[in-house]
Amino acid sequence: MTAADLSLYRPNVGVVLFHPDGRVWLGKRAKTDGPYCWQFPQGGVDDGEDLEDAARRELAEETGVTSTTYLARTDGWLTYDYPPLVRAELARGWKGQRQVWFALRFDGKEAEFDLAAHTPAEFDAWRWGYLAEAPALVVPFKRAAYEAVATAFAPFAARGGPVA
Repeated sequence: MTAADLSLYRPNVGVVLFHPDGRVWLGKRAKTDGPYCWQFPQGGVDDGEDLEDAARRELAEETGVTSTTYLARTDGWLTYDYPPLVRAELARGWKGQRQVWFALRFDGKEAEFDLAAHTPAEFDAWRWGYLAEAPALVVPFKRAAYEAVATAFAPFAARGGPVA
């Protein structure tokens, strides 16, 4: 994708937060039901903001977590297009999002999680799960990006299936 093409996509960062045992943090999107309501923390990048700083800010805003260690980041930008409904109501001229993803290890205590740390709350529930299950839990228009993230961060992930 050319730089001109990328300019049509809103700059965004995502975080895969790894438990020390290799499971990952999954958040249930607030006020969202259905099979595709889980995702990782993600959000926009402010003008001039460092990408890792943006990722840590988004993680703190959406989960309350600040006790982390950097593990890795994806190379280049991953993109996805907004579906028509989102494009019409929320995109404000963007075709979709371009993302750099960060793998961070959680080093704190679970009491650090505060889904109401920033309003409005992005998530209303969370759980530890497996990286390999994440692409099947996210809304379909984000699935290819999640598959790329799962491949990129597989060396940090616990092996296993879905948690009941």
